Amino acid sequence: MSKGKVLLCMSGGIDSSVAAMLLKEEGYELHGLTYRPYDAIAPACMEKQTGCCSVDAIFEAKALANDLSFGHSVLDIRKEFDKTVISDFVREYLSGRTPNPCVICNRVIKWGEVIKKADELGCDFIATGHYAQIGDKNGRYYLIQGDDDDKDQTYFLWQISQDDLKRTLFPLGNLTKPEVRKIALGKGYEKMSKKRESQEICFIPDNDYRRFIKERVPDLADKVGEGDYKDITGKVLGKHKGYPFYTIGQRKGLEIALGRPMYVVDINPETNTVVLGDREELNRKELWVDSINLMKYAHIEGEMEVTTKIRYNNKGTLSRISQHGDKIKVEFYESAWAITPGQSAVFLEGRDVVGGGIICR
Repeated sequence: MSKGKVLLCMSGGIDSSVAAMLLKEEGYELHGLTYRPYDAIAPACMEKQTGCCSVDAIFEAKALANDLSFGHSVLDIRKEFDKTVISDFVREYLSGRTPNPCVICNRVIKWGEVIKKADELGCDFIATGHYAQIGDKNGRYYLIQGDDDDKDQTYFLWQISQDDLKRTLFPLGNLTKPEVRKIALGKGYEKMSKKRESQEICFIPDNDYRRFIKERVPDLADKVGEGDYKDITGKVLGKHKGYPFYTIGQRKGLEIALGRPMYVVDINPETNTVVLGDREELNRKELWVDSINLMKYAHIEGEMEVTTKIRYNNKGTLSRISQHGDKIKVEFYESAWAITPGQSAVFLEGRDVVGGGIICR
């Protein structure tokens, strides 16, 4: 007897493929879905488009669905992806902030357009190959970090709503990446078990976001030309290529020699100014977030002690948070480094995700 019908997001990679194998073994009725979010054309510097959204990836996902005897569809979401994820990405850089497109994509695509498709196909659940787990307590659904600390992806998933969490399955949440590779090998998929992972932003396969923004905004050079590098006292140090091409904490690629390592400590889009300083000048004791989404609790009452992560590869810093209307204030017990507006701050109670928000200041 089927445990329910699942719409599985399939990228053609090892994680979603092993998720399919595990769900099939557990007795779920599967339908695979690979979405086409943009026209996958390789930039001039690359011979071939790679990654989760290439034509090859679609064929690989369909081939696995055939192997495991379940249906597979391709969903064309190019307009939605462009209007939301890509437009937000460009808009944030033009606002002097540093976006996190995976967070937006998860909310509006995987748990937006994919949920719509699941409803259309009569699916009870959706599933992905993310390394995360789900808990529920006192009527609230919340994320729990995956067992593999190196692969845990809850940082990118904090915007999922309660209704969508209730319908979500993460088959890999209690596994490590080596265990996932071992499963693929054990089931006869040797090539898949050795497949290398893609690290870049999916729609920027050469990882050159500056090139991408220039292509998306052809008159960018006219709108935003060279500007001043300044130090924290306001002294002009030299010229930069335009504020959208820099991010807080950046050290490499500044193309200015000042006799010591210097970092981007502030960006002012109104004056096209990039402020440089020493590493220590990036230490801060507090931040504010907006666009909040709470998971484990409906509200933050008073002050709450949590571990706050301000980037994916950040282990987190002990802090206290307090809710002020539609914003949350974070006060760190020890200084956090390179707090970057536009990035996510995610709050953890042990391994449970309390919620998160977008860093606004």
